[in-house]
Amino acid sequence: AGACAPALAAMSRRYDSRTTIFSPEGRLYQVEYAMEAISHAGTAVGILSSEGVVIAAEKKISSKLLEPVKSSEKMYMIDEHVACAVAGITADANILVNYARTAAQRYQLTYQEPMPVEQLVQSLCDTKQGYTQYGGLRPFGVSMLYAGWDSQHGFQLYCSDPSGNYGGWMATSIGASTQAAQSIMKQEYKVGEMDLQAALALAVKVLSKTCDATSLTPDRLDIATVTLVDGKVKYTPFPDAESKKLLDALQAEAASGDA
Repeated sequence: AGACAPALAAMSRRYDSRTTIFSPEGRLYQVEYAMEAISHAGTAVGILSSEGVVIAAEKKISSKLLEPVKSSEKMYMIDEHVACAVAGITADANILVNYARTAAQRYQLTYQEPMPVEQLVQSLCDTKQGYTQYGGLRPFGVSMLYAGWDSQHGFQLYCSDPSGNYGGWMATSIGASTQAAQSIMKQEYKVGEMDLQAALALAVKVLSKTCDATSLTPDRLDIATVTLVDGKVKYTPFPDAESKKLLDALQAEAASGDA
């Protein structure tokens, strides 16, 4: 048995370099490695509420000398009714976001109505799946959370990974510390009882407990909501001042709990 182990290791390496070849155990190693790359990225969470969808993410600040970016690297508006949060390789995310924006506008031009959220997600995932099946390509090293609203299904939250799989969620997370984030949300998410404020509070709580730093600060936090205002879908990124209010409320709640 001991002699077989090196042989098996060598055998698995033989299937590592190609995205398109199954290993004898039926695995696509490159897709698994892409998912592993995402597990080192800043955490992003999505929470569905009765009044809208909250997406929040922890920004990784690699150096104090870097000039703050003008737009978020974790949150993107795809169309007026859909936004997304990403975890993984930002350059890969930019390509997918541009593809999604083009698909949404193409649908709008053809049918004179916004693209249904799931159809947009499925279109993007079909592209991702192609990168696991054709030779000479590597999978996109990015997972995405999609928050949106359409007239068929109301508010929706989806999550997709490099394999092209996607699923609808009430609350989920991507990036580092996903297990810890999911377990907190399992305990604290109340089905059918979450309004927007409760969803915001839960998102901030999850990120503060799973972040790399000793404490979460507004400059490390990206929050946005997708809501309905007077029958129109509104994407609202939160400025640092609003994020600070949410963090202060969390600290006050923690202090009163300790007392």
